Amino acid sequence: MVQCASVSTLTTSLSGGFYGFTALWGRDFQVMRKTQSRSGSDRNVLWHQCAPRVFFTGQFGMQRQRNLRVEAGWLFKGSDPGLNASSERSESANEDILIFFFQLDLATRVQFALNTEQYEIAQQLRDKLTEVEAEVVRQQEAIRGSTSKSEAQDKALSMIRLRADLQKAVEAENYALAAELRDEINKLEAESLAASANALVYENIQYAFRLGQKVRHKVFGYSGVICGMDPVCCESSSWRESAGIDKLTRGSNQPFYQVLVDVHVDPNLLVAYVPEENLLAPDGPNKGRFDHPYLSFLFYGMDAAGDFIPIKQLREKYNRPRHEVPPIDEDA
Repeated sequence: MVQCASVSTLTTSLSGGFYGFTALWGRDFQVMRKTQSRSGSDRNVLWHQCAPRVFFTGQFGMQRQRNLRVEAGWLFKGSDPGLNASSERSESANEDILIFFFQLDLATRVQFALNTEQYEIAQQLRDKLTEVEAEVVRQQEAIRGSTSKSEAQDKALSMIRLRADLQKAVEAENYALAAELRDEINKLEAESLAASANALVYENIQYAFRLGQKVRHKVFGYSGVICGMDPVCCESSSWRESAGIDKLTRGSNQPFYQVLVDVHVDPNLLVAYVPEENLLAPDGPNKGRFDHPYLSFLFYGMDAAGDFIPIKQLREKYNRPRHEVPPIDEDA
C-alpha cells in the first residue's frame, strides 16, 4: 500500500514570498470520477480523492481588492460594460492544469520508487498513472475532434454491416425491412460525413499563438502567458453566457486559450480562458517581469524573446512543435 506523502515545491519568488504547490495524495491513490458540465455535456474527470491545493505565501508588494476590475473593458470596441476580467476566469482550465501536475507528480514518484528498488509500489503508481493518462487522452481527443474521426470510422463499419443485411433482405424479398435498412444507411451516411468534416476542421486548426508566448488581453489589458489551447470553446453554456462569448465577432467557434494571468495584475484571476480574438502578441521582445505560481511547473524558463519555453510534457499534451527563437539582429 502506498503511504501518504506530501510534496511541496517552491516556485517563483515574489517580493520575499514564495508560491508553492502542495500535492497531498491519499494512502491508496484511489481515483474518483467527478462529473462536470463542459461543452454542454457531462464529462468524466479523473481526479484524486484529495485534490491538489495551491497556496500563496508572502506579500505581493501591493494591495489588490478581490474581483479586481483590471480595466474598463466597455471603453473598447463596444464591449459589455458588465463584463470584467473575472468573467473569463475558468475553474475547468485550472482543473486541467492541476490534473497535469498530478500526472507529473505520479511519473516522478514512479521513477523514485524504481530508483529505490520499491518495485511493488512503482507498479501500483504506474497502474494509476496509466489509468489517469488514458482518461486524459480520451478527454483531449473529444476536445480536438479525434473522437469525431473515430465516430466516422465506427459509422462506416456499421454501414457495411447494414448493407450486407440490406442485400439479404432484398434476396429474401423482405422489402419492408429493406426499406428500413436503406433509411438507416442514409442517416448513417449523413452523420458520418458530418463527423468527418468536424474531425478535418479540428485537425487543420491554425493557432495564432503558441505555448509559452506572452500575450496581452485586447479588452482588459492584462498580461498573460499561453499554457493551453482548444480548437473551439470547450466551456459550459453557462460559462459562455456569463463571459459574453456569443457577442464576440467569431463566437465560440474559434481557438480558445488557457492563459496564466500575471499575479501583479490580479492575484485572484490565476487562469483565464480567452478567445483568440481577444488576445494580442507584443510587437517585439518582452523580457519584463511576469510572476505566476504555475510557471516553474509548466516551463523551463524564459527564451531570448522573453517568452517561456514549455516543458516537453506540455508540448506533447497539445501536440505542439518546439519553437525556435529566430536570431536577434544586434545591428538592428
